[in-house]
Order: sequence, then structure tokens, then C-alpha cells
Amino acid sequence: MGMVRTRRVLDARGVEAVMSAAEQTAQAKGYRVVIAVVDAWGHVLQLRRTDGAQIASDQVAIDKARTAAIFVRPSREIEEQVSGGRLGALALHGAVALTGGIPLRVDGEVVGAIGSSGETPDEDESVSIAGAAAPFSTVEVPALTRDGAQRVAEMVGAAAAARGVAPVVSVVDAGGALLYLWRPDAAQVASVAVTTDKARTAAIYRRPSRDFEEQAAHGRPSALHLAGAVPLQGGMPILHDGQVIGAVGVSGASSADEDQELAALGADAAGASDGRAEVAFFSREAVAAKFETGGLLVDTSHYKVDAGRRTAPGEVEYHEHVTDIMHVVEGSATVVTGGDMVDPREVAPGEVRARAVEGGRERQLGPGDVLVIPAGVPHQFTAVSDPFLYFVAKVAD
Repeated sequence: MGMVRTRRVLDARGVEAVMSAAEQTAQAKGYRVVIAVVDAWGHVLQLRRTDGAQIASDQVAIDKARTAAIFVRPSREIEEQVSGGRLGALALHGAVALTGGIPLRVDGEVVGAIGSSGETPDEDESVSIAGAAAPFSTVEVPALTRDGAQRVAEMVGAAAAARGVAPVVSVVDAGGALLYLWRPDAAQVASVAVTTDKARTAAIYRRPSRDFEEQAAHGRPSALHLAGAVPLQGGMPILHDGQVIGAVGVSGASSADEDQELAALGADAAGASDGRAEVAFFSREAVAAKFETGGLLVDTSHYKVDAGRRTAPGEVEYHEHVTDIMHVVEGSATVVTGGDMVDPREVAPGEVRARAVEGGRERQLGPGDVLVIPAGVPHQFTAVSDPFLYFVAKVAD
């Protein structure tokens, strides 16, 4: 999977459709309730109170909706577990064991939830069920993938290792929920929570966490009261087409400034990986860090840029629709191109591997050399130095 996928979210009309259906049901039955609609992370999108509803139901309705959203099931199931003797369910973080929360689904994916409170559990739930049953609209937005989060964290980790520091790196999604955590053996334990707090702050406030540290330090201490914000630099939002799709946090480097530098490095690399040429910039430090392990710098449907690293010969490769453009950076290698593949096998559509080739032309590669292998030409590294570093631009037909 690439850096970015798409996910569905409730739009304003969708939220209103759910809320209106629930409210109409409550009014028709004479129920005095509070109704809350939340997003997939349990954040409030809309809250409405029918005439005569008790004030205390505001938070209860939100809690029920959040439970249904983040546990992707009706909140009734949590209450039934507790009533059935599983008291440990009361300790589930973010859950309330109260009937009345129903998830909102599109093609099996939970895009939010609705919760109702004020009457009996069954009556509350009936209001929420009516809201969830209404036809509601959604829109598609970009979202950071788990693979993308891992690539960002490992790239920052490699850059940190090259500097001789061992911070913890967290990558979260657009709602601030943890996607991937990179923790080296030498990292301090306290940084696990701190880095995740920094990343969450950057994601949910759509700005670097450094902004809040600077506000607090320069005359606005009330910034410390912003809900969910941690005023510590080292958290940077990750952007795709101008939208925040997640964030990266770093904690435990040599200084707060270095935490910030490494987080910015990760955010820049992730942003460049969405394939827009105008933002595809990588610093020398970022490139050096990527060469430590090898891996993609840019991954799009039309082309990819790989910071290749080899330490041993490889199998024969054949790309039916992809041209490889290689530029050697360091080391030496022997490459055979053309010929007939021995024991070929398809590993993906248009992608074939083989254990060897018969015939073909042998070439010696060294620093500065460029090799262009058109689509449809078998090729194999038969000998390489340790390491052999090279850029590969992979261009699809």
C-alpha cells in the first residue's frame, strides 16, 4: 500500500440528515432527549436537545456516540458485557457501558456515530437507530496509511540514528490516533507518551505543536488551557494536497530543537511522497537516512523514486509496464540485461521474477553511471558491493 488512501467522512448534509431523522423520531414519540452525532474518532459534529430534555444528558449522549464510533459497535454491547459479569469492560478507555450509541457505516466502514440520552435505554437506542437508518451523505478525503506511517517513522528514526541520537517517533492519523510508533532500544521511556502527545496536538490543531510552546512562552500562558494541546515543539502535521492526513511527533533527541528538526524532516518527506513535483524535495540528510535502509522516496501511481540499497545479488526482475532509470551513487555492481528468464514466476500483475537469465548483456556499474532499462527487459544484479547505493526512477507506461 502507498502513503495515502481515501476514506469517507460525514459532510454537513450527512450530519443534518442523521440528526433530523433522530429528532423527528424523538418528537413523534414524545421523548425528551439529547442527540449527539460524532465523527469516527468520537469528536462532536452536532448536538441537539429536544424540549424538556435533562441537562445532564448532553455529555451522556456524546459519551454513548463516542463509544459506538471508536469501538465500531453499538454501545449496548459494552453494557451487556458489564451486566453479564465482565466488569473489566468498565476499564475500557473511552467507553461508557450505556445503551444508546449506534455507529454510522458506509460500505462496512464506520464514519461516525449517533448517541441519544434522556429516556430509558431502549428508548434512547430507538432514537439513535432511526438516525443511523436515515440515508446520509459522505465525502472522500485522503488518509495516511499504516504503511505510510511506518515509512515516515523509520525514515526519521534512520535520520536520528545517523546523528547519534535515539528519540521515540510517533505517527498519528488525522484524528490524533496512533498509527505507528518507532522506539529504539536506547530511547527514554517517558518519550513514548510525550511524542504521541506532540503528534496528536499537531494533527488535531492542524499546525506544528511548536506554535503552542511559543504562545505560552511569549505572553499567552492561557494556551496551556487548549483542550488536547501539548505546548512542546516536535509535532508536525503531515499534508496531502493541502489537507492534514496525520502528524509526526519526535521526543528524546539531544534537545527540543532537534526534536523539531527531525519531525519537520519526516513531515517534509511524507508530503513529498504524495507525488506532487513542486514539493518533491529531500534534504541531503533525508536522502542519507533513507539510504541507510533503502526504500521509496516518492510513491505515486505514475512514477516512483527509490533510494536503492543492495548488499547482495538479487533475482531476475521483469516489469511489463515500468521503465527503470538507475543512477549509481556509491559502490559497484554487475548487471545483466536481456536474455531469457529461467523458471519465471508472476509475483503481481505485470511483474515477473526468475532465478536466472540465459544470455543477455553484462554491464559494470560504478558511481555516476546511469542505466535505463525499458519496460519488458529482464534484468538481474549478479554481483554487488556492500553496500551498493543507487537511485531508481520507476516510470509507468
